[in-house]
Amino acid sequence: MGFNCGIVGLPNVGKSTLFNALTATANAQAANFPFCTIEPNVGRVAVPDPRLNQIADLAKSANVIPAQLEFVDIAGLVKGASQGEGLGNQFLANIRETDAIIHVLRCFEDGDITHVEGSVDPIRDAEIIETELMLADLESIEKQITNMEKRARGNDKDAAALLSVAQKVKTVLDAGQPARTADVHEDDKPLLNRLQMITVKPILYVCNVNEEDAATGNEWSKKVADMAKNQGANVVVISAAIEAEIAVMDSNDDKREFLDSLGLDEAGLDKIIKSGFDLLNLQTYFTAGPKECRAWTIHKGWKAPEAAGVIHTDFQKGFIKAEVISFDDYIAANGEQGAKDTGKMRQEGKEYVVKDGDVILFRFNV
Repeated sequence: MGFNCGIVGLPNVGKSTLFNALTATANAQAANFPFCTIEPNVGRVAVPDPRLNQIADLAKSANVIPAQLEFVDIAGLVKGASQGEGLGNQFLANIRETDAIIHVLRCFEDGDITHVEGSVDPIRDAEIIETELMLADLESIEKQITNMEKRARGNDKDAAALLSVAQKVKTVLDAGQPARTADVHEDDKPLLNRLQMITVKPILYVCNVNEEDAATGNEWSKKVADMAKNQGANVVVISAAIEAEIAVMDSNDDKREFLDSLGLDEAGLDKIIKSGFDLLNLQTYFTAGPKECRAWTIHKGWKAPEAAGVIHTDFQKGFIKAEVISFDDYIAANGEQGAKDTGKMRQEGKEYVVKDGDVILFRFNV
């Protein structure tokens, strides 16, 4: 399954620099003027997971295929975007297609890099974008409600159910709150998703700081952390400049030495991926054999047939059973055969909820 995050923010906050570092490409033009990113650049990156190589070594796999994450670098937003200012209409259309939002906030001073608002203030910047997104959602929901009301009057039960959720969303938007704060019952979440509200998407705030603040953050990033906590959102502190340097290093030892010299435990990419998985309620399971060892990404709570369907729809349709070994048991038993010999391989049926790190062989018939 795809994991799709749109990288957004005001112009000149480091979005394209971060995108280039994340994907180790030069597809996005990073330049010191607004709207240097015109078309949304899409990059896919491997999810770093040391468990994958450990499993592959024991399975003697010829190929190792990590899970993939997709990042979309979207044009910078400005005030008035909801009314089409700057590249607003294009921005809003692009962001509606993403699963989650990585909101990059400038938390550094640099006289050589122009700030579109004239000064550094990440809280103000976050509010500018959130306001524009809410205004765009409000305009959209008002149009949808008008249409739903007409259909509901014609005894359209689906429209009536959707209208009830839409009215709750409009209430919070009218109050200046994002759509994600609407009091919608869990059973009605699919209806909420059908409304295609931008502000219902989960947000990860990324504080872009100078190199010297990468390990500890600074006063601006602390304010963002407080804001994120109040919203129930996640926050990561990174230095896009550091990530750009790491991206061009070939040796993992060089990367580790560089990070150590800066007092960093891990690269910003790893932080973003971990927070992104948490943001979208994702987890990983593995398949392993002589030909291939592969990581698969699924939602937490998925049962075995759903997880099998990520590999191929036939696996889900014809699901018989899943032969499961937990990661810890797989390593401790020195691989699949050892797990079988020690009784650590389990036969699981359709109701089994897949756990993070499970090594699975699916049995199916079509």
